[in-house]
Amino acid sequence: MSSKTKEENNDDNSNTNVFKILTIGDGGVGKTSILRRYVENKFLKHHLSTIGIDFLSKTLKIKDKEIKLKIWDTAGQERYRQITSHIYKDADGIILVFDVTSEESFNQITDWMEQIKNNVSKEEINLILIGNKCDLADRMVEKERGEEMAKNLNIKYFETSALTGQGINEAFEELAKQIFRNKNPNENISRNISISYDKSEDALKKKKGKGCC
Repeated sequence: MSSKTKEENNDDNSNTNVFKILTIGDGGVGKTSILRRYVENKFLKHHLSTIGIDFLSKTLKIKDKEIKLKIWDTAGQERYRQITSHIYKDADGIILVFDVTSEESFNQITDWMEQIKNNVSKEEINLILIGNKCDLADRMVEKERGEEMAKNLNIKYFETSALTGQGINEAFEELAKQIFRNKNPNENISRNISISYDKSEDALKKKKGKGCC
């Protein structure tokens, strides 16, 4: 029996390009909050920890091509790591996330990179590093250390805040551009390719949220 969901099968049959993106990192670093801010432009102060795997999607256009980002939210707790290992298959990009107020989550990035290397090769995957919760005053990991870590991994670094939205669009857009370039090696793609979003999604959300009285 196929392990694909009904929505995944629908994606396969459409003309939309689907980019599968994973968010990886310790529990509590804010992966779900980052996704909610990017996809729904919402910040949920209180929400349940992700159990296993969940995903959200967002549609955009790169060079007039419709792209659907299917962003998988993985549980970061150690006991769930074996559950998440199978979803590396067919992933186009990975967002590594740590919490700038947690030294431990920063140190765990090397372990997460090791897991990535055991499941996919660096040549086959696009990666970025995010230091989340940069709005908080009690940070323990300075920006320079995040930048140094990213430099050593040969990937780009972004600092984000799910509360304010800082850096989140830029991070996802950079990863989407990297994936697009790798999937279209024969196209003449400038470094400053533009991204536009599907406005119909926002309109639909507003319509659904409208009450009768």
